[in-house]
Amino acid sequence: MRCAECKGKGMCGLPRCPIMSRFHAQADVKPASSYQGCSPSVFIGSYGYPDVHGGPLLINDNDNPPDWLRNNLGMEEIVNLRARTIRGSAGLHAVGGSLQEIALSSIPLDVDVLFEKPVAFALNFDGTVAPVGLSGAVKKMDLVGSAKVGRVVDRITSDTDIGATDAANALLADGVDVYQIAKLMTAGLLGKKRTFVPTRWAITAVDDTLSTGLKKDIARFPPVEEISIFAGEIYGNRIVCILLPGDWKYEMIEIWGKQTLWGGDEEVIVQDREGMVKHGYSPISGAYYSARLAVCEYLKSIRRCARVIVVRSVSSEYWAPLGTWVIREATRKAMANPPVRCESLDSAVRHAAAVVGSDTWVPHSTLIPELRTQRTLFQF
Repeated sequence: MRCAECKGKGMCGLPRCPIMSRFHAQADVKPASSYQGCSPSVFIGSYGYPDVHGGPLLINDNDNPPDWLRNNLGMEEIVNLRARTIRGSAGLHAVGGSLQEIALSSIPLDVDVLFEKPVAFALNFDGTVAPVGLSGAVKKMDLVGSAKVGRVVDRITSDTDIGATDAANALLADGVDVYQIAKLMTAGLLGKKRTFVPTRWAITAVDDTLSTGLKKDIARFPPVEEISIFAGEIYGNRIVCILLPGDWKYEMIEIWGKQTLWGGDEEVIVQDREGMVKHGYSPISGAYYSARLAVCEYLKSIRRCARVIVVRSVSSEYWAPLGTWVIREATRKAMANPPVRCESLDSAVRHAAAVVGSDTWVPHSTLIPELRTQRTLFQF
């Protein structure tokens, strides 16, 4: 249970996560004292907050997970790509302006970076961000190219009278994707009182903020008329989503099978749920909010409200941690697939259990027994 909730953040108190330590021996370290090439994104650390360090991500890639999926990259190819990615680090007073230019640009900027000493392998992983293999202290950094800034991004980031929540929702409404919004938030380009935000915090904050905004819209829509089941899978992460008629309720159940990344010798199941308001941070961590965003996007697109049960089943095929983007994209894939219609809640649960491959998660649900006994106004 602890490993499934911690996902490498060090909650056990050990100096190094024993699960993650094996990745340290697998990286092909190529020490270099300088870098000339693309910088598609930025990274802000959380250590010592608010006095944090940050820098550019350096790799000849767009750092955009949907592109990896469109290009049919396998897990090994993504891990190899991220193992070659360099995370620069410096005081934000020295590189903050350059990082904001990189975050604003809709295309990767060319940069020229000189490190204080050759970069070294230092896996940066906490279960939310995509791993990064190499890091180095930045001695000097110059932008070679000029940022290409979209009109909507330029308008909203230039407005210092709009709060960060409203800014993020406005960007989404104008078609800016969640990855760009998270980049802008981590670079301190949103809100009235602007500050750099650690990347892993920004990712979850954006998922939470955007889905909370969508929930308010969804609450005004009529409920779905049928019970539907959606399913999809990416890299051993199988998502099964049950939509039921009614006002907004959301439950997520996460299953880590035996001998999986966070499962160990026994199966581990973690559950969390909410109504219109979410109280406290989810024990499922960032995956809870990433899946919720994908479901809310779908409900907004069909202009319907629903009660939602999301089951994430993780197999041993998911052998390396890639970040919560996997759950977001797997849920989006599930919601894009044709649904299976069910006549009752019990038949939907049976079908979902068949798709998951197990019904051990059913007793962990608190929403299912509530829905079995709760009557709606339409039943009177």
